Amino acid sequence: MQKGMHTDTERCVRAVRSKDARFDGWFFTAVLTTGIYCRPSCPVVPPKAENMVFHPSAAACQQAGFRACKRCRPDTSPGSPEWNHRADAVARAMRLIADGVVDREGVTGLAARLGYSSRQVERQLLAELGAGPLALARAQRAQTARLLIETTGLPMAEVAFAAGFSSIRTFNDTVREVFALSPSDLRARAPRETARATPGVLFLRLPFRAPLNPDNLFGHLAATAVPGVEEWRDGAYRRTLRLPYGHGIVSLAPRPDHIACRLVLGDPRDLTVAISRCRRLLDLDADPVAVDGQLRADPVLAPLVDKAPGRRVPRTVDEAEFAVRAVLGQQVSTAAARTHAARLVAAHGTPVDDPEGGLTHLFPSPQALAAVDPETLAMPRTRRATFTTLVRQLADGDLQLGVESDWPETRARLLALPGFGPWTADVIALRALGDPDAFLPTDLGIRRAARELGLPSTPAALTARAAAWRPWRAYAVQYLWATDSHPINFLPV
Repeated sequence: MQKGMHTDTERCVRAVRSKDARFDGWFFTAVLTTGIYCRPSCPVVPPKAENMVFHPSAAACQQAGFRACKRCRPDTSPGSPEWNHRADAVARAMRLIADGVVDREGVTGLAARLGYSSRQVERQLLAELGAGPLALARAQRAQTARLLIETTGLPMAEVAFAAGFSSIRTFNDTVREVFALSPSDLRARAPRETARATPGVLFLRLPFRAPLNPDNLFGHLAATAVPGVEEWRDGAYRRTLRLPYGHGIVSLAPRPDHIACRLVLGDPRDLTVAISRCRRLLDLDADPVAVDGQLRADPVLAPLVDKAPGRRVPRTVDEAEFAVRAVLGQQVSTAAARTHAARLVAAHGTPVDDPEGGLTHLFPSPQALAAVDPETLAMPRTRRATFTTLVRQLADGDLQLGVESDWPETRARLLALPGFGPWTADVIALRALGDPDAFLPTDLGIRRAARELGLPSTPAALTARAAAWRPWRAYAVQYLWATDSHPINFLPV
């Protein structure tokens, strides 16, 4: 699969006729005779080829006057993998739009974060996606509104403002245009058990492209969980979330064809952001067929991929939090890193109320950590200096870690900080920034796996050998780590 796939009409037609779910999110099919747009895997009888046109986004379909199919729900497709593995301005813009930046800060705020003018951002998005930032954000608001309509009992006025609409009229008009149903009709069609969901609690199904191997994904999150902020309970990973309008608590559990997501939000306006961050955490928009296909071409990695395909990169819901935890984990065991983090959480985290018990705090903000007396930190003096420099730069805004980060530039800035070596910068690039090509040649687990597999074990030689795995070296790291018996590689019992 490749950039701009919607322009390859012949290939798109083949995907639609074979109802291939691997292409969901890569492009959308608009049917001229019905005025409806679908995902490639739509179960209905495919239309004639001459009646199909293809668009790169749901927003582009909506702008062209097409309505969402009621059978295949194209608005619930996994996101395009393009925004995962690219670092250009369009990809960074799409990650920011998914994080709700346009709704909170407007197009000017989006452009400022990217370092471009509003006109430049508009032009680039239109050229590649057939829709500008406002249309893309509108499509996202429509999907958020549908989730709230179908999974909560909130009054429609509250749904409208929680989804980001500025008026009830705009909300009603958009829902009718996109779904060809009124908001009340959408709620009436929702399954009864969903409509009677617990007040204040949202139950969602997060889609992904198969295969997805949950072992290292949830195993890593559970094994490194910080007490008070994260836990593994009853087959689900639970954690607290710091969100733009308040806080939340999420529970994520692997299922054969989706991730079961249970959200409790202090403010329903945070729904879009919470979903976006959970999807990033679990790397749900990845394209495992492309990743595994490339890694399988290496005879050393092929048996590892064949044994357990679909490994994802466990990421984070808060880039600044992960950077702090990476420093706490320098040259210590997983258990020691959790202990250090738990002490900071208990002393400086924001208390939250968990109806189920177990979770007690939000991870401390950089501003709270910048006020910590370094002498109270139970770590070597040099690491204290690293810690205080990092949190001060994060708190002052001198260092920006987020979905809009330019990966090479941010990695270089991290390496310039005292106490930041290649391992720390690379693990932040891999898990916090989301760089799919981040590599850890100095990691002890990677070097041990390399020796056992007959790969070069020195960092320089291993980096040279790993060139064939680009641009998916972050996924190769997961397969190499999985050769070890460390708890991060296994679902908790």
